[in-house]
Amino acid sequence: MQTSKSSAGSPGKGVGLGLAIGSAIAFGGSGVAAKPLIEAGLDPLHVVWLRVAGAALVMLPVAVRHRALVRRRPALLAGFGLLAVAGVQACYFGAISRIPVGVALLVEYLAPALVLGWVRFVQRRPVTRAAALGVVLAVGGLACVVEVWSGLSFDAIGLLLALAAACCQVGYFVLSDQGSDAGEDAPDPLGVIAFGLLIGALVLTVVARPWTMDWSVLSGSADMNGTSVSAAVLLVWIVLIATVLAYVTGVVSVRRLSPQVAGVVACLEAVIATVLAWVLLGEHLSAPQIIGGAIVLLGAFIAQSTAPAKGSPDPVASGGPERELSAKGTAT
Repeated sequence: MQTSKSSAGSPGKGVGLGLAIGSAIAFGGSGVAAKPLIEAGLDPLHVVWLRVAGAALVMLPVAVRHRALVRRRPALLAGFGLLAVAGVQACYFGAISRIPVGVALLVEYLAPALVLGWVRFVQRRPVTRAAALGVVLAVGGLACVVEVWSGLSFDAIGLLLALAAACCQVGYFVLSDQGSDAGEDAPDPLGVIAFGLLIGALVLTVVARPWTMDWSVLSGSADMNGTSVSAAVLLVWIVLIATVLAYVTGVVSVRRLSPQVAGVVACLEAVIATVLAWVLLGEHLSAPQIIGGAIVLLGAFIAQSTAPAKGSPDPVASGGPERELSAKGTAT
């Protein structure tokens, strides 16, 4: 009986891990598309607004279909829009305007460790040493990937903004998991994403003030390591792949795994972003960055491989028992 349960749980867990990796790849591709647009003359916050507003428009039919969520789960939708969408983006871009990008990225990706802290001290669930080791390795590897030693600038406000981005990212993983064990009453993940993007777009409209944007940049081209690329094509990539696909696969992966597992796997985003920048933008990796990327992968593997079987009473490692999507969520 135990063997059949374990084997039944493995395929779903594997799918969840694949979705988490796909989400990291999609999110990681946002930087290489956004940077040429910024260099072409768009303000970073304007790029963020275009990204979220465009994705909200794409997901609008989904929001209409799941409009009952506004009445059933208003707090969840508001939290997801404010934290998982607007909060992460606005705080991160505010941070990099005051401190080095590498420092801001490293602080933001303390989120997996903070997720484990949430599980251990707020939910009061035990966490295995292997899971904690995986997080430590992932964070240490990220320090090598971003070469944090190459230029620290301790601006208190900038560091606080980066930490706020990390906290908002914790909100993304925790809120993505809300209601996943409620069976038929579980909120549909696509509906949560759609309304989260709508709320995020409204908040970012106030922050970014898109009416001051130079819209003519979008009708021209941008330079990508000596290659001229249509700005509109880059924007479409950011909206459809780096936002819509990234959020959908990310939230569904959290439902199949858990906040802490998905959080550790999400660390791969920094590695993927660096590799893509190397290939597409000519930003070469150093030996410490390559080593750091390997350490991040090792940390993610350790945390994932320590997950107990479904129904196991063991301490939470990679999220405890695997969560199954509701029938409705799986169908969509």
